[in-house]
Amino acid sequence: MRATHQTRPFAPFEWLISLRYLRARRKEGFISVIAGFSFLGIMLGVATLIIVMAVMNGFRKELLDKILGLNGHLLVQPLESPLTDWKEVADRINTVQGVRLAAPIVEGQALATSPFGATGVLVRGIRSDDLTNITSIARNIKQGTLEGFDEGQGLAIGRRLADQLSVRAGDNITIVAAKGAVTPMGTLPRNKTYRVAAVFEIGMSEYDAAFVFMPITEAQAYFNRPNDVTAIEVYTTDPDKIDVFRKNVTEAAGRPIFMVDWRQRNATFFNALQVERNVMFLILTLIVLVAALNIISGLIMLVKDKGSDIAILRTMGASQGSIMRIFLITGASIGVVGTVIGFLVGTVICMNIETIRKFISWLTNTELFSPELYFLSKLPAEMDTGETFAVVLMALTLSLLATLYPSWRAARLDPVEALRYE
Repeated sequence: MRATHQTRPFAPFEWLISLRYLRARRKEGFISVIAGFSFLGIMLGVATLIIVMAVMNGFRKELLDKILGLNGHLLVQPLESPLTDWKEVADRINTVQGVRLAAPIVEGQALATSPFGATGVLVRGIRSDDLTNITSIARNIKQGTLEGFDEGQGLAIGRRLADQLSVRAGDNITIVAAKGAVTPMGTLPRNKTYRVAAVFEIGMSEYDAAFVFMPITEAQAYFNRPNDVTAIEVYTTDPDKIDVFRKNVTEAAGRPIFMVDWRQRNATFFNALQVERNVMFLILTLIVLVAALNIISGLIMLVKDKGSDIAILRTMGASQGSIMRIFLITGASIGVVGTVIGFLVGTVICMNIETIRKFISWLTNTELFSPELYFLSKLPAEMDTGETFAVVLMALTLSLLATLYPSWRAARLDPVEALRYE
């Protein structure tokens, strides 16, 4: 008796037949069209997912940098008694490892007026050294200077606020607070005229239009807080490790305090971003899913068309496993190549997204990314290795799963039935 020879899985002839099935012939043109659309669907789905996730990450990072660049990662507020020992508390917090800056502030709402307009503002009293250590302010001074900030009665205001009031560095504005001197006629508003010492531009319109920085001693006098401050803003080296810093800052404060971290202060904003990001991921995953379903339909049609070929291969000795692997390779090749090219296209676009935005804006003569609407001056894209790997893995998995049923049907085809009417 002659011993039967069992071919190893994924033998060269299986690859050869699979790749021949991927090449279009005239009578198989429709099947080839389905395969082409499946390839395009997976490629565009993967590329779009990578680009959208990168842009959403870029938005979060840029907005986080701008929000936390101005506001501290931790806001320390007093409990039981006013924060009259603010200098000592701030010095102790500054010694905590990982704390970059502990800045005492006096904060209050007011009305800023000039001969050309009026608008509501948030006045923040702060020490000159602390203000210069807030890099988002110190590095973005557009007019004037912060030198001698503590010595005079000058203010630092945002660029959009300066535009609304039509003032420049060196001009005067009047700050009006609701609570002023108490008289027999009642509480009178307090108003005082200050010189604009500096104009800054963070790049986030809400902050540039609302914040006014004042020397802390002047703010204490203006808001009737001669010995205490409103709170201490704590800036850390890593906002994602804020839970560790909360514990250390509580111990270093040495007095009853109440703390609010950046996640609580901006919970609504960042939760909305996260929800939007998750929804976009689910919606765009449907593109890849539809492309995977196209692979199923294309392979089922290919199995029906190649019924006689499958029967001949079976009679020549090909096993059911070989037939299944042939169609598995055919379908998986579409998914793998589409995923790889989609990954490359998405990466290239992410690396040049600002250049592409400028080109499209120039070509269409429109503003595609308005800084007033999106708070940012450019389109950000920050690719995350873990997310990109997850997108690629998801696309490959869907592509592979899509080939299983048609391949199983091909392997179960009865050679006698397939050749009966040939």
